[in-house]
Amino acid sequence: MPHTLTRGALPLAAATTLLGGLLALGSPGRADAAVPDTIPLTITNNSGRSEPVYVYDLGTQLSSGRQGWADADGVFHAWPAGGNPPTPAPDAAIPGPAAGQSKTIRIPKFSGRIYFSYGRKLDFRLTTGGLVQPAVQNPSDPNRDTLFNWSEYTLNDAGLWLNSTQVDMFSAPYAVGVQRADGGTTTTGHLKSGGYSGFFAALRAQPGGWGNLVQTRSDGTVLRALSPLYGVETGALPANVMDDYVNRVWQKYTTSTLTVTPFADQPNTKYYGRVSGNVMNFTNSAGTVVTSFQKPDASSVFGCHKLLDAPNDTVRGPISRTLCAGFNRSTLLVNPSQPDATTADFYRDAVTNQYARAAHAQMADGKAYAFAFDDVGHQESLVHDGSPRQAYLTLDPLS
Repeated sequence: MPHTLTRGALPLAAATTLLGGLLALGSPGRADAAVPDTIPLTITNNSGRSEPVYVYDLGTQLSSGRQGWADADGVFHAWPAGGNPPTPAPDAAIPGPAAGQSKTIRIPKFSGRIYFSYGRKLDFRLTTGGLVQPAVQNPSDPNRDTLFNWSEYTLNDAGLWLNSTQVDMFSAPYAVGVQRADGGTTTTGHLKSGGYSGFFAALRAQPGGWGNLVQTRSDGTVLRALSPLYGVETGALPANVMDDYVNRVWQKYTTSTLTVTPFADQPNTKYYGRVSGNVMNFTNSAGTVVTSFQKPDASSVFGCHKLLDAPNDTVRGPISRTLCAGFNRSTLLVNPSQPDATTADFYRDAVTNQYARAAHAQMADGKAYAFAFDDVGHQESLVHDGSPRQAYLTLDPLS
């Protein structure tokens, strides 16, 4: 995917990779006649809100690599050239269903996002490098006071991958679903009864600045909670919020070994981590150092980047993904063999990703994409089918 469709400064390609590697999950080169050029997406508005809903299907056309939007019939429209300063993008809004109603549109073979907003349209701009998407961690972003959210998806010749995501923010709730070739339906993303307000209450009750992640409108409407990565970047969370845990991990593995088995289908591929000074070195079974990590800070942990960068390779990336999950879930001290698949171990330490803990706790099935590599151990809120008949997006109550 071209690195031009940007969310603030982050390419959508990077965002999609962070959200579990949707592009890597299905190769566009794999032919499967069962996947048509477009499939129906039924949007159901169970929000209970009276405002109009606007829907957008934005992304990269897989057949051409061009970036643009799709209309309600699934017809692709390339973005025109942008400017500097950014110029307004064409109006790509599709009128959504009223409260209590459903509307079906068609989505094409894309890798991108389905946005929805309540009450007002989103403000998209085009730079010379592509589309600038909402970045509400910036107080001057024109979408800061709009209630909106989005889902990530890839539809290609190998099938559909569709998720609900909280990697950037927790906001207007929704669930995703896919009707499989056998006629059955898989769904994920629904909150428990009272889960929306319960999430925000949990953050506000957590000491240490976690309540500062919550953004409200001047009329009192709760709009969202920023991810802890953006909390650190904006100063809402202290930069040292994870230091105590990271220091304890570093101390433990100075005198013991952390074993990482990154591939579930390759149990004999193991890497062994030991700390020396400020560096954790990983060796393979032959004792050769294959990669090393500096002691990460909170931004590296919450963003699974910088000092925990995860390139798309077969060694460092898989190890980094595992470390990222272990730090966010605070399992590295309770289990020296990672990844830890025992959900009872997750988020038990006093120093942990409280945002992710609250998000998973309020999900009806416990699944969420609350940080970049929340798919480690299959904890992500993702649906997939190789021959999808129908996709679903359900807008849930804000209660």
